[in-house]
Amino acid sequence: MKTTPPLNSLENALGVKFSDKALLQQAFVHRSYLNELLENEQELLDNERLEFLGDAVLSYIFSEYLFTHFPAQKEGGLTNLRSALVRRETLARLAVKLHLGDYLLLGHGEEESGGRTRQATLCATFEALVGALYLDQQMQVCRDVVIRLFRQELQRLDQRMQVKDAKSRLQELAQSKVGATPRYRQVTSDGPDHAKHFVMAVQIGGVPYGVGQGRSKQEATQNAAAMALYCLGETADNYILDRDLAREHGIDLPDTPGGADSDD
Repeated sequence: MKTTPPLNSLENALGVKFSDKALLQQAFVHRSYLNELLENEQELLDNERLEFLGDAVLSYIFSEYLFTHFPAQKEGGLTNLRSALVRRETLARLAVKLHLGDYLLLGHGEEESGGRTRQATLCATFEALVGALYLDQQMQVCRDVVIRLFRQELQRLDQRMQVKDAKSRLQELAQSKVGATPRYRQVTSDGPDHAKHFVMAVQIGGVPYGVGQGRSKQEATQNAAAMALYCLGETADNYILDRDLAREHGIDLPDTPGGADSDD
């Protein structure tokens, strides 16, 4: 079996010194390794219980982080963000960055079949390490280490969340410029269930500002909001202004965002 490097190199990378070295070692004991041990060496435990605990600890840490950092997000949105953070690919990538595969104790068959670099195994090992870290250092230290390891992922998430959709932007702009909340209504809905077509309209203070169409209510609503943004002097990314649709629904669009009405 492959000789693994000393675990103190991992402790240095984490910035943590474990009080219980056996607990840290257990995080890297794959069950295949135990299957090949002699009976008198069976006091070792595999890392599956730590994996279970680490999964729950990660879920708590990011639930708390997202709840605190994104107060406008509803439960469903927070759940989706958390799932994106702790998906297998992300945990396995962090495991590779920390060289966790090098520390694994694997059985011969698992070693020969590439278990040391298998994504599912690396993900499980990362979770087991978090479980061991929590038991040895308690939540505050564990949270600090996890947030530090996920720094790039969290920065990307923050940047993505700062780019608001058209409906969210219109909500803020309408309040500041018009002093009213946008109101949306469904104009039409036709087509078979597998190919629906929706048209949604938006009014602000009782005045029509935008209309949009799409294959879902959400898409049509976003397009209606994007047209309203145009009328108020702003533009939305990846939106193509539909003057014919606006004319059909009695909305006079300016020649430029927020400018004078078009004569055509």
